Amino acid sequence: MNRFFRCFLSVMPLVVVAGCGTQGSRTTPDITPDQARARIVQLLPVKTADRQGWAADIQVAFTAQGLAPTDENLCSVLAVTEQESTFQADPPVPGLATIARSEINRRASTLHIPEFLVRSALSITSPNGKTYNQRLDTARTEGQLSAIFDDFIGMVPLGKSLFGGLNPVHTAGPMQVSIAFAEQRAREYPYPVAHSIRQEVFTRRGGMYFGIAHLLGYPVDYTQSLYRFADFNAGWYASRNAAFQNAVSRASGIPLALDGDLTIPGSYKLGSTELAVRALGKQVGLSNNAIRRQLEKGDSLEFNDTDLYQSVFALADRQQGKPLPRAVLPGITLQSPKITRNLTTAWFAKRVDERRARCMNRAKALPMG
Repeated sequence: MNRFFRCFLSVMPLVVVAGCGTQGSRTTPDITPDQARARIVQLLPVKTADRQGWAADIQVAFTAQGLAPTDENLCSVLAVTEQESTFQADPPVPGLATIARSEINRRASTLHIPEFLVRSALSITSPNGKTYNQRLDTARTEGQLSAIFDDFIGMVPLGKSLFGGLNPVHTAGPMQVSIAFAEQRAREYPYPVAHSIRQEVFTRRGGMYFGIAHLLGYPVDYTQSLYRFADFNAGWYASRNAAFQNAVSRASGIPLALDGDLTIPGSYKLGSTELAVRALGKQVGLSNNAIRRQLEKGDSLEFNDTDLYQSVFALADRQQGKPLPRAVLPGITLQSPKITRNLTTAWFAKRVDERRARCMNRAKALPMG
């Protein structure tokens, strides 16, 4: 849920996890789909509605992606889903209409569009026979809001001015997965798509398929699931990258925000992390160009094998007299109109990990289904 609101305010090969967050090979244990579904039903929270339906959609996602339905993997998926939506395919969002109107007004103000023009546009009858105002007033879920914006952008000239043809609802479904992430992996989707991948993400089967891919579909060498949950919230390898930033800061004496961003996305400008690494250039024996090339591998496990990663950690470990952590919870504060407390990526990851641990405790007490 938190990622949706952060994105909402802006213009905008799969490998299995094995054990406690460590990375195993891409294999599937000798277990039938019926056995996998039965185990999922056992592990789902007792009050979950349509347990068989949830189990079927999760089992298909695991099978299609070549992921092993171990208790650890299943409990990780169930923990994220419970945290993000309490097992609702298109979860309601409190105050959604107010948030949507605030975003529309904010963009109108930025573009110097008079308020009366916005009011007039929202009073136009939309394709379903209701005005956009009426639909906004009754919108309770992201799926409903996304449909409103699709119509608004396509039917009202002002819609394209405000949103540039891009629907500002960016995450969806029971795991609150990025729609852009899903669209990038549309070819792998095992179901027929009636309308669009965007609409599929608002369904249970689509939301779970792409959410599971986002959580488990990349290789890591973490020793705890906690860091994978942080990555789910902050971006792939954010925990590994935050640990690297910590090592750079220790070795250089330059304070850095441990946010997991090694470079400025989509820009050749020098960020604070890259500048700090350049200060260590002579000590690690790398040119500025080499540093840049290797930092750009920060979105893959391959970064671990670069001269930069290994040299910086060797230097920092030697200076500190002990090995520094290779994974650190990113220091990111979650921003959203609905958040009134100081919530962070670390808070999210710890809450999900607590749910995973409770699920694993249930698993130990249950016979295999």
